[in-house]
Amino acid sequence: MSDPRSASRPSPGVDLRIQAKELDREDELAVKRAEFVLDDTVYLDGNSLGALPAHVPDRVADVINRQWGRLRIRSWGESEWWTAPERIGDRVAPLVGAAPGQIVVGDSTSVNVFKALVAAVRLVRGEGEGGGSGSGGEPHAERDEIIVDATTFPTDGYIAQSAARLTGCRLTPLTPAEVPAALGPRTAAVLLNHADYRTGRLHDLPGLTAAVHAAGALAVWDLCHTAGALPVGLDEHGVDLAVGCTYKYLNGGPGSPAYLYVRRELQDRFDSPLPGWNSHVEPFGMRPEFEAADGVLRGRVGTPDILSMLALEAALDVWDGVSMDAVRSKSLALTDFFLRCVEAYVPKGLVESLTPDAHAERGSQVALRCEGAGDVMKRLIERGVVGDFRAPDVLRFGFTPLYVSFADAERAARVLAEVLES
Repeated sequence: MSDPRSASRPSPGVDLRIQAKELDREDELAVKRAEFVLDDTVYLDGNSLGALPAHVPDRVADVINRQWGRLRIRSWGESEWWTAPERIGDRVAPLVGAAPGQIVVGDSTSVNVFKALVAAVRLVRGEGEGGGSGSGGEPHAERDEIIVDATTFPTDGYIAQSAARLTGCRLTPLTPAEVPAALGPRTAAVLLNHADYRTGRLHDLPGLTAAVHAAGALAVWDLCHTAGALPVGLDEHGVDLAVGCTYKYLNGGPGSPAYLYVRRELQDRFDSPLPGWNSHVEPFGMRPEFEAADGVLRGRVGTPDILSMLALEAALDVWDGVSMDAVRSKSLALTDFFLRCVEAYVPKGLVESLTPDAHAERGSQVALRCEGAGDVMKRLIERGVVGDFRAPDVLRFGFTPLYVSFADAERAARVLAEVLES
């Protein structure tokens, strides 16, 4: 593929439709498009719900008809249902830069945020099994502050409020840029989003994680809007705990289970606020006393949601042989090209881009502010361009590199101009 920076600066007068075809011919990920169920719609809402991988229906039919229908309860062992949460976690791991044995799949993003944030406070205070400070020093029982991203998706804020009440902490909402200066000896945990869900702005995961650690606190990251769209580097950057959904860029399907990452060095002291029989060291012992399982299995709670979990496992096959660096390169090229097309087609003053120009600050979506954005998006969808709208005035266009083409980007910008001008 051409350098995305050169793709965003074609020579004057170049026909953008021709350029889109040229970029699609050079795209090393273009072959992946055939692995999804797509139609003539330009689908730019994969940042809310990913497209269906074409082989998933047959795999799910097997789960229903053979594993459930004929094997029935035997499938917990013969079809390896019981180990699905950690097995599928190991499939997610390389997509977010984690070694095996650190991710467990199950529950919703909200539930996993709660588990991670409360456990982080307990770890820092030395309340987890085995004691000690999560950052490697002495326990800090006096730490009584949780910092939360003030621009976060609402559910993270709600969960943070509840976690603060449960742990006796005060809650401090701050923008990510404000966090380093606010960290102090009373900070226990910091909950941040890797990318802003409205604008797609990418936050500095390595730098913010290092700042949190320097203050003796733990970092919890929400990866919902980056996993599957760009390299994350959880292990490389020393992230403590992370959560994410699987139905956006990972294409796991509506309501597919989320995942929880617990850094290996913290697992023996990870004290979940939701201990369930599936996280017990002896789940079938039916003992009244709780004793946590070893490793990341402590992040499990109850019976796995097998149908949606195995649909996710099948969906993850599309990632076989895919380089996250290639995904990131195409993501940046697509968003650069779309923004160039918008600039070329849409009369000045009708939209304002909220998307950062700098690649280091950009996720895999473009956010445009315009008057009457809700009505504009309805009309775009009627014209076969599907994005979404966030109140009060933001159009969001998600670019999923595995199946979105440059021709899609050009057409979306052209139709947007036509809708706005009409």
